Amino acid sequence: MNRSITHRSARRPFLRGPLFLLALVLSPLAAHAADSASGLGQAWPNAPDVSASPRWHVYVFERDGVRFVQVNDANGRVLGAFATAGGQFLLLPMGTGANLSIAAAGTTPTTGETVYTDGTVQVTATAAADGSLNLRANDMPCNDPVECSTHIAPQ
Repeated sequence: MNRSITHRSARRPFLRGPLFLLALVLSPLAAHAADSASGLGQAWPNAPDVSASPRWHVYVFERDGVRFVQVNDANGRVLGAFATAGGQFLLLPMGTGANLSIAAAGTTPTTGETVYTDGTVQVTATAAADGSLNLRANDMPCNDPVECSTHIAPQ
């Protein structure tokens, strides 16, 4: 019986070594996952607030040429988000408390508060008669393709 205990305790260092190496390999992946979790869709993402108004929080993320714009209210509640690239828009399935829509190309808003603008995209907020909030994203005309493709935050 004493022999089997010695045999088991002799194997423990060999079992701990691979587990330790596995933990070393996975720790950077876990850190990356934590960084991603603080981004798009979060109340207070790890990104600069680029809102054009102190009443809103707007966060912009860019990946592989696609710009993701998220609008939060003053309390951090996600109201809506969309993706845009090359004048095309896609509403993202997130946010509550607002109706987010995309304006037809070439139209400019005549009412509402400007929430965000970067020279290529403009987002406005308008209160509806029923008390709800309408957010509208517009594609703005651009005459300088270099400026329009590289400009993210308002200056």
